[in-house]
Amino acid sequence: METAEELQRITETEGVHFIFKGSYRKANRSSSSSFTGIGDIEALEVLDEIRQTYKMPVITDVHETKDVTLAARYVDVLQIPAFLCRQTELLVAAGESGLAVNIKKGQFMAPEDMVLAAAKVAKTGNGRVMLTERGSSFGYHNLVVDFRGVAKMAESGYPVLYDATHSLQLPSAGQGVSGGERNYVMPLAKAAVAVGVNGLFFEIHPDPSKALSDAATQVALADFSIMVKQLLHLYRCVHSLHSL
Repeated sequence: METAEELQRITETEGVHFIFKGSYRKANRSSSSSFTGIGDIEALEVLDEIRQTYKMPVITDVHETKDVTLAARYVDVLQIPAFLCRQTELLVAAGESGLAVNIKKGQFMAPEDMVLAAAKVAKTGNGRVMLTERGSSFGYHNLVVDFRGVAKMAESGYPVLYDATHSLQLPSAGQGVSGGERNYVMPLAKAAVAVGVNGLFFEIHPDPSKALSDAATQVALADFSIMVKQLLHLYRCVHSLHSL
């Protein structure tokens, strides 16, 4: 709730569209000992409370077809995790929910192949699809972002987002916990804006050192306002140049 309140303030002040992301269950952790959630219904009720209290749209991950019906009662957008972006039944179920669907590009997927994942959702009659770049596997414990992929995914006609924090993970870097390179968040976010993404995705926490998931890549809530200002300034510069 603390995070939602501050993000609402920032987005209203800066005049940007915003969707609040929260995972009601973390189903793909590196280790079985990692935190996975507080209970499905309890977590979904928190997301719904955020949606109702702050009048903001909310998105959450779904991992199995049975998750779709449950989660769809509490949120506005469903997200297909990167590891599951080829799961046909899950994509179809998400499409049939009628909600907007964000598909994260698998670390193993070529960007131009994401149009096939989007087509599985669109085949249900639901064309409300977004595609998200989150880096590609580069060896065993590293990711790399090829910004040509943003342009290639944009050729699909669907909005393309860039995940500025997950793309800097160092997967399973040690002792079953993913590391990360938070110091590169802004340089790569700026690159994505310059390339022409339709939106940015960030993991944000009041105290990243205490985050129970992806602590190494979380952005501190206190730092986010200035980041948004800088990225908006770049966005306006880029689009003013495009209009010349």
